Amino acid sequence: MKKITAVLLTLVMAVSLMACSGNTQTSETESSHSQSGQAEATSAPENQKNNSEAEGDTAQTNAAAGDTETEENKILVAFFSATNTTQGVAEQMADGLGADLYEIVPEEPYTDADLDYNDDNSRSTMEMNDPTVRPAISGSVENMEQYDLVFLGYPIWWGEAPRIVSTFMESYDFSGKTIIPFCTSGGSGIGSSAENLADLTDGAEWIPGQRLDGGSSQDEIMEWVNSLGLDVTGE
Repeated sequence: MKKITAVLLTLVMAVSLMACSGNTQTSETESSHSQSGQAEATSAPENQKNNSEAEGDTAQTNAAAGDTETEENKILVAFFSATNTTQGVAEQMADGLGADLYEIVPEEPYTDADLDYNDDNSRSTMEMNDPTVRPAISGSVENMEQYDLVFLGYPIWWGEAPRIVSTFMESYDFSGKTIIPFCTSGGSGIGSSAENLADLTDGAEWIPGQRLDGGSSQDEIMEWVNSLGLDVTGE
């Protein structure tokens, strides 16, 4: 009996020890999980704060970029060219300025016969003899309101800008814009052509224009542009 009782006591003690050991492991596991949860809960607000700060910095950067774009003058180089002479100057100018380029294209193109200055019945001669003529233009400038500076190029016909340039000036609201005319010719200067075009606009500032040679280099063209003292990016 004593042996049996001793064995039973030994078994009871072993079971008790095993139970205690299991409770200790469970407590340690629960404690570990609890600490991990606290760490995640603590880091979540920090991550949200960091993300919020990053988004704020990005918004400020984008706003700054927008302000820079707003401060820059938007430039348009518009031109009419019947023989491509003025076109070459306009393209060089637009490239040097990083400006948009727009060609004033007549709905009815001019033929060589139309440009025969020696023919009193040629189209160009008849148009220039009638100040009220307004040849139709094909196409239009998109978002003209976005431009602050407009360089306006044209050839000289009988001491004036071709009538189609008058059509162009009367087709848009140039108020608040700065207009800089330039011309090409066989030798005639810009004369009163720019003043007569200015009479067709309201609220625009006109800068005195210049005759440019059709064979002028970009450096020569930009030298004149930069001499105007305007806020442009030409070099």
